[in-house]
Amino acid sequence: MSLLTLSVSIPGLKPPPCHQANIDDCKKASTLQLATFFGALYTLAIGTGGTKPNISTIGADQFDDFHPKEKASKLSFFNWWMFSIFFGTLFANTVLVYIQDNVGWTLGYGLPTLGLVISVMIFLAGTPFYRHRLPAGSPFTKMAMVIVAAARKWRVPLPSDPKELHELDLEEYARNGKFMIGSTPTLRFLNKAAVKTGSTDPWMLSAVTQVEETKQMLRMIPILIATFVPSTMIAQINTLFIKQGTTLDRHIGNFKIPPASLAGFVTISMLVCVVLYDRFFVPVIRKWTNNPRGITLLQRMGIGLVLHFVIMAVASLTERYRLNVAKQHGLVENGGQLPLTIFILLPQFVLMGTADAFLEVAKLEFFYDQAPESMKSLGTSYSSTSLGIGNFLSSFLLSTVSDITQRDGHEGWILNNLNKSHLDYYYAFFAVLNFLNFIFFMAMIRFYVYKAEVSESMHVLTEELKVMRLKASNQDAAKGIA
Repeated sequence: MSLLTLSVSIPGLKPPPCHQANIDDCKKASTLQLATFFGALYTLAIGTGGTKPNISTIGADQFDDFHPKEKASKLSFFNWWMFSIFFGTLFANTVLVYIQDNVGWTLGYGLPTLGLVISVMIFLAGTPFYRHRLPAGSPFTKMAMVIVAAARKWRVPLPSDPKELHELDLEEYARNGKFMIGSTPTLRFLNKAAVKTGSTDPWMLSAVTQVEETKQMLRMIPILIATFVPSTMIAQINTLFIKQGTTLDRHIGNFKIPPASLAGFVTISMLVCVVLYDRFFVPVIRKWTNNPRGITLLQRMGIGLVLHFVIMAVASLTERYRLNVAKQHGLVENGGQLPLTIFILLPQFVLMGTADAFLEVAKLEFFYDQAPESMKSLGTSYSSTSLGIGNFLSSFLLSTVSDITQRDGHEGWILNNLNKSHLDYYYAFFAVLNFLNFIFFMAMIRFYVYKAEVSESMHVLTEELKVMRLKASNQDAAKGIA
């Protein structure tokens, strides 16, 4: 952020001001200027990749699963985590956008840079007081060991009794503060990694618990794939949705709404919905379902997926109405501004915020909750990966559909002049895509099995240890009597 601020502040790092009517006549940015600007953006991307999966994870780790009050509070953590994230987004989409458009980019980038410095200082000051998980090694290495071991023993038959598979002693797990996971019949091929063949090489033999941890991460991949399409829809907020807004009347009295501030409606909607969900929806539904969360995480995600289908259907109908108004006023060819208020786009923005309150929060919590205890950050990174792939898919679909629809002399669905485009068809295509994705999601969740609660598993482990120790003491007592 510091480098980004410098790239728009220091004269040598930015192109000179240009007041030409044709921007092609302006002086181009030099190699140094481009390298500084894009270097800052890619550094920011790398930094985000380090913080996104880990900040929410360390936040959730502060709650003790074995303390009833803390365990109950943890169920609301991700709601309020996303609330704080979107509160910052609201500030960015309103105050910062206004400053960047009307004051300058130096202050527009300088303020979040200062905010980041303060955030780092607060984080460092709080570090001694956090609960820290001990490093457990690379999850990728652990998973690779299981997959390689299973592949190397693909011809070895599985024993009929899972207890014959390799597993560490209960004492070993208890000593390291971990818990044992029993063998499951799903993804049975991976169980071969725990078949004893005489070798103790970790790339040839894995414990059952390690195998099950790998299964847990792999079982979530179909759910992850089902989140790619809605992540693609989210990418439309800052691209086509905003471009639609530039063709409409953005005045409220003498004030002109910046196009990028339209995303603020998504944020406000999401903030309101998260509060309503956590404070009203969950307590009411909990009485019927006896589920501490009200509904399961996958059910909450399913509601979000349905809303994404509705959003694209509404967006398609709204765009069709906008195009009809453009034809009525003869504004198709010149791409002029329509005598329509920007607030006709409000329903699709508000619905997007509502969908985020269901899908995005549940997605983050699901991948954290269902990941093994030693792979929580990797699980949380699934959520960030979903958003990243969604943005790539958005670019791919935009260019592909634009190219295909312009073949054979056709005007195409997506042009620079939106009044000549057919975004209504494009949004209808997205609605169909969301419907098909929802069917895929429903098919995948039929086979998904939630992992056991950690506190319950640890309780079982503790009881088993007590029984083992009692048996051992009885045997010693019997020997003493003999």
